[in-house]
Amino acid sequence: MKVQLYSLIMMGLLSQAPVQASTIAIIDSGTDMKHETIAPKAWINTGEIDGNNRDEDRNGYQDDIHGWNFAESNNQVIDYKYLGTLNDDIKKFFDIQAKMMRGTASTEEVKWLQEKVKEEEFIKSLSIYGNFMHGTHVAGISAQKSQDAKIMAVKLIPTEVKLPFMLGLESQNVDDKGWIETLVKKGIDLLANQQMTQLEEISFYVAGHKARVANGSFGTGYPQAKMIVETVYKQILRKEPDPVEVKKYAKYFINSLIKSGGKIIEAAPNTLFVYAAGNDGLNNDEYGTSPANIKGDNVLSVAATMGLTSLAPFSNYGKKLVDVAAPGVGILSAAPGDEYIRVSGTSQAAPFVAGVAGRVLDINPELSSLEVKKIIMGTVDKKDFLSETVTTGGIVNVDRAVRAAILTQSISLKDAISRSLNEVQDTRDAESVVPFKTQYQKGLILPLSSGFKL
Repeated sequence: MKVQLYSLIMMGLLSQAPVQASTIAIIDSGTDMKHETIAPKAWINTGEIDGNNRDEDRNGYQDDIHGWNFAESNNQVIDYKYLGTLNDDIKKFFDIQAKMMRGTASTEEVKWLQEKVKEEEFIKSLSIYGNFMHGTHVAGISAQKSQDAKIMAVKLIPTEVKLPFMLGLESQNVDDKGWIETLVKKGIDLLANQQMTQLEEISFYVAGHKARVANGSFGTGYPQAKMIVETVYKQILRKEPDPVEVKKYAKYFINSLIKSGGKIIEAAPNTLFVYAAGNDGLNNDEYGTSPANIKGDNVLSVAATMGLTSLAPFSNYGKKLVDVAAPGVGILSAAPGDEYIRVSGTSQAAPFVAGVAGRVLDINPELSSLEVKKIIMGTVDKKDFLSETVTTGGIVNVDRAVRAAILTQSISLKDAISRSLNEVQDTRDAESVVPFKTQYQKGLILPLSSGFKL
């Protein structure tokens, strides 16, 4: 069993990869490790010989040279058959989307986008390309923020995602409320356990390869949980669910995921997990998103901002459960096939922070996950518009976090953070003085992929 193998590796009883201070695992939809931005920083498993169909490091994952594809159980961390699916309409969509959030889109551009999203074929192609591109875009952001870190590819999300179906649950025609609750909760718990078991295996994998940072720009929020609950309800009970019941069970589903999510971070205690807060514009303190709402010393949850001026309108938030914020609108990064596009989302804000974490560890590999977390949270730029929406009330300051990391080599963590606050000024860029007038409309940002698969 792979989990057992990794337990042995972590105890030093089996061979393992050499320690690398700031390997960043990109847990996502696949990463183009040949991309000109990522290839020079690609993590390489020196315990394996490429292409010989053997498992030299005896970890249960044959030829995992750059990582592993958990979606299809092989070492192909991206499916290149989707190369060429990026077209002018998709590029235009992402460009106008960012312009609308900034309030700079023309009337003609807004009209074009509104008409385009009504086209079923376009939405299908956008969804497929979005998954194909997503992991590479995320990886490119982390690579840019951390000059020396190595990028590991962990594919969780299939390029063409389908809703899960119920295994071992037969359809029932029942009216008794007690039986309905039992059956629905059984189905929900089965799904939650399925997802978390796979994520636990991934955690053991990244821990076994000593990845110090793992980025997770995926998740299940309330709208996705609601859709899944409706599917479960209809399949098991063959009836339309009551809206009140749907809300109840959707929250139950999220809580079930979060409750069992502790094993994810426990499986990799030396890895800092950086999670996107979600793109539903909801309060995570109230509705919840998994895995972003999992709390632990080695977890950071990230909201998205429009530059340095406001919370992005699509971004989830939460005074208690979202830790920091980072830019997430119109972010230019890598796309498969040496392409570059601008994309918006908390999916883009999270790898910004993961890259900063990698950079901090490049400077001082002796820092623990909790210490890196404290540096990032303790050195933010405080912003009034974030005071009630994220725990720290601020945006991650790269230079200040780097300065604090340097100082930890000679003074205490507490003093390093304090001195860096005095020595490094708040981040300033052109966007920080340009007021945004948003034309954003809900539903134009692709939701975080849940990672569920058939």
